[in-house]
Amino acid sequence: MSKADKVIDLQNIIKRFYVGKPNELQILNGINLEVNEGEFVSIVGESGSGKTTLMNVIGLLDRPTDGKYIIDGVDIDEAADKELSFIRNQKIGFVFQTYNLVSKTSALKNVELPMLYAGVPRKERTERAEELLELVGMKDRMKHLPEELSGGQKQRAAIARSMANDPAIILADEPTGALDSRTGRNVMDLFHRLQEDKGKTILLITHSKELAEETERIVTIKDGDILGERTGGQEVGAYDIDD
Repeated sequence: MSKADKVIDLQNIIKRFYVGKPNELQILNGINLEVNEGEFVSIVGESGSGKTTLMNVIGLLDRPTDGKYIIDGVDIDEAADKELSFIRNQKIGFVFQTYNLVSKTSALKNVELPMLYAGVPRKERTERAEELLELVGMKDRMKHLPEELSGGQKQRAAIARSMANDPAIILADEPTGALDSRTGRNVMDLFHRLQEDKGKTILLITHSKELAEETERIVTIKDGDILGERTGGQEVGAYDIDD
């Protein structure tokens, strides 16, 4: 897949909270960032650096206070809320450190949820959910509730759910933060497969310099500013997915 097309274009993005109040707080100080189709990019920084706020802006979970953001050719300033909701639900898949699975329903039904909201017919969404869970090594655990799954299994189910509507972009916020090193390794291998085999554009928010080195490009953020970016370079390991 060609990587010539920009899918994310942030131009001088500023984000403030409590605007106009005595405790007004500026978190992002004019961020400029471009991400091309099919790239695997990591955003690294310490706690409080602004990286999660940046991820929320990129994922259309929050609007910037100032600056221009173009996602997949759409200027969000010119888009209605309904269009932004469509982009968020159909073109972006989210993976979080805390999994965010619905506790009282099976892994299969969790993966079906985004398709349910998108109006996909029952038979089609169930078949796709089964295919996605098999893709992430969860074929034998798809009927289990989240409480019956290990941390790694929960995260694999969450990754399958992020793929439910076949999004072009996957945003992963500390997806291995709650996992042991071996399980985190398996999760990273899944992301590599999704990029290489499915052509997904992946943004990884991480504290881990080791994981960041596996990505094609590393963007470092500190105190709301991008300090710089460079090419990743660590050789990627590989393990078979197991339970």
